[in-house]
Amino acid sequence: MEAINVYDFDKTLLPYDSTEAFFLWCLRRYPRAGLRGAAALPLLPLQAVGARSKTEVKEALYRFLPALPDARAEAETFWAARLSDVRPWYLQRRRPDDVVISASPEFLLRPAAEALGFCLIASRVDPNTGRACGRNNDGAEKVRRFRLEYPDAAVAEFYSDSRHDAPMARLAQRAF
Repeated sequence: MEAINVYDFDKTLLPYDSTEAFFLWCLRRYPRAGLRGAAALPLLPLQAVGARSKTEVKEALYRFLPALPDARAEAETFWAARLSDVRPWYLQRRRPDDVVISASPEFLLRPAAEALGFCLIASRVDPNTGRACGRNNDGAEKVRRFRLEYPDAAVAEFYSDSRHDAPMARLAQRAF
């Protein structure tokens, strides 16, 4: 098997955080959804001091999802308008065996993955309830999930914007 390239998504292939952008997109279209998502705000300082996990904070944010008529359909509409925001350097070098590994919800990134043709490993979130189905896919969790999907794969290059991705970067022959 040829070594594959692996990419973080938010602020790497996309110049912003897709979850934040999707929340703001939904807030404009469904204003009452914002009240539910605001539940995450008081948890942010608690996360900073280790009293709440990133999964718990994100789950509080995702409380806005039940206010949407259909979160999956909304994600498709979002990407129909935003897919052109993917960085041109990635579009020029992408390969059909690329893997994108992200902490953003799988249901949110699935339409982008299908349109761009990459394999996706992302956080599992129920789009109907906003509940996390497992741990947030960041840090060492990215390595664990990657190895579950690709136990023998060699990583040629890994691209990320975050030091939190250092565990994944250590798997790569070259990391950017």
